[in-house]
Amino acid sequence: MSKGPGLFADIGKKAKDLLTRDYNTDQKFSISTYSASGVALTSTALKKGGVHAADVATQYKYKNALFDVKIDTDSSVLTTVTFTEILPSTKAIASFKVPDYNSAKLEVQYFHDHATVTAAAALKQNPLIDITATLGSPVISFGAEAGYDTTSKTFTKYNAGISVTKPDACLSVILGDKGDSVKASYLHHFDEFKRTATVAEVYRKFSTNENTITVGGVYAIDHSTTVKAKLNNHGTLGALFQHEVMPKSLVTVSSEIDTKALEKHPRFGLSLALKP
Repeated sequence: MSKGPGLFADIGKKAKDLLTRDYNTDQKFSISTYSASGVALTSTALKKGGVHAADVATQYKYKNALFDVKIDTDSSVLTTVTFTEILPSTKAIASFKVPDYNSAKLEVQYFHDHATVTAAAALKQNPLIDITATLGSPVISFGAEAGYDTTSKTFTKYNAGISVTKPDACLSVILGDKGDSVKASYLHHFDEFKRTATVAEVYRKFSTNENTITVGGVYAIDHSTTVKAKLNNHGTLGALFQHEVMPKSLVTVSSEIDTKALEKHPRFGLSLALKP
């Protein structure tokens, strides 16, 4: 693949991940195993509120194809097949879920040194079509996306964004919701390993005159332990503690509290992921 700009979905992704990844108020346990033939098997159990769910996922790579199959407790089977380099600088992703036969989808991605283009469509009679394009370089990129419903012959979305990335910082601005919202974020790293950082995000919804300002950060206590925190102007405070109990195996404890309603009980989440 080329070393040009990333996908449109990558604009603002680093800041979003720092503010959202691993934060949860559920109980989750997963264990992964790997066979000598290269098959990865992951079993996950989840308790969300009073609802219990589980799934088993397997992954296998053969030459330039990657096969992912996930079976959940609702008896649905999601299959995703990813092909790389069928044509130079291209990737194709096909997915479908059984028994929902209308869920089949095909996406093609093309990577160039100065541009990235994707096209995705549902494999049915009147599909939804999504197209994205990004121009620029790994340092600065401009992108846009659009979604079109062939049934109603209307655009379901059209958004645009810009991203500026440096070794120790990342700035992005996204005009979304068909021009009804704007989100700007800034992420700054304080160490060469990028394990300690701070982030700020400003979101404005024009139709409702709603503003949300969120600040957060991550700090590496040592090579195996990190803490994260975030706070927005609505008073929602989140905190997270993550420790690598063994290589690639993580235990995560997170909590969320409404600082403007301290009489409410804080919500807690626990996640344990074990890998050999």
